[in-house]
Amino acid sequence: MEKVLNGVIIKGIGGFYYVEAAGEVYECKARGAFRKKKITPLAGDNVTITVREGKENTIDEIGERKNFLLRPPVANIDTLIIVSSVKDPVPSLLVIDKMTAIAVDKGIKPCVIFSKSDLGDTTALESVYRKAGIDVVSVCCKTGEGIEKVKEMISDGITVFTGNTGVGKSSLLNCIDERFSLATGEISDKLGRGRHTTREVTLYHINNGLVADTPGFSSLDIEQTSDVIVKENLPFCFPEFQEYLGKCKFTSCSHTVEKGCLILEALNNGEIDKNRHESYVSMYNDVKDLKEWQM
Repeated sequence: MEKVLNGVIIKGIGGFYYVEAAGEVYECKARGAFRKKKITPLAGDNVTITVREGKENTIDEIGERKNFLLRPPVANIDTLIIVSSVKDPVPSLLVIDKMTAIAVDKGIKPCVIFSKSDLGDTTALESVYRKAGIDVVSVCCKTGEGIEKVKEMISDGITVFTGNTGVGKSSLLNCIDERFSLATGEISDKLGRGRHTTREVTLYHINNGLVADTPGFSSLDIEQTSDVIVKENLPFCFPEFQEYLGKCKFTSCSHTVEKGCLILEALNNGEIDKNRHESYVSMYNDVKDLKEWQM
């Protein structure tokens, strides 16, 4: 007996993929055709599977992806939450800005969270991203500050949390939903974590959305494996630039030093944050001389 179902991959490990469909989780193998086409199924992929009683279940089709990340390997992401501690370790605005730009470039909504707000004042940090039109919140797992706002950020779609070691991503997830630790333990037992040492991604139902558990991955992984944002596209990855683009004196304006640049004018008027523009200039200088063959 066979049945064809549509579902979403919640984990892939050791050549097996675990697909949630019709309220159940099915262990599946990908058809050989995907290997021939060099397509690797990812957590978050919408798939069509064939379930066979007493035989191997297969992934037959993978739906078109609206976006994906390679490290961590997740597809169809709606929200990227960049977690940075206010202290221990201190935040790098350039790293945060690279992450928000990568998200915008891939059609993902970026959100910024400053953790450990009990260790320092986050007012100035929040102001940087609020002025840029990016959702931002400060949280403290000890007091519960900001947790409800984070829940709102992950209330729909697929969410990936990213941040470097020590910023408190795991603590934050456990504050969001105390069942998360239990869920990770239970599903890990079911899906076989512990039998493999590779870093795999698992999607969990948290607060009406799907949250990616990305063990061992950091902001650096996303930055190093994401497609290069070419200089022509980079200004569009800074939301606060949008209303000025196409209105500068010169059509070839790089928005770094030119006279007649409306973005520089907005910067001087305090409408665009100085730190954000410095990050833009740094990113622009990294790619301005890249040739197409180097991409």
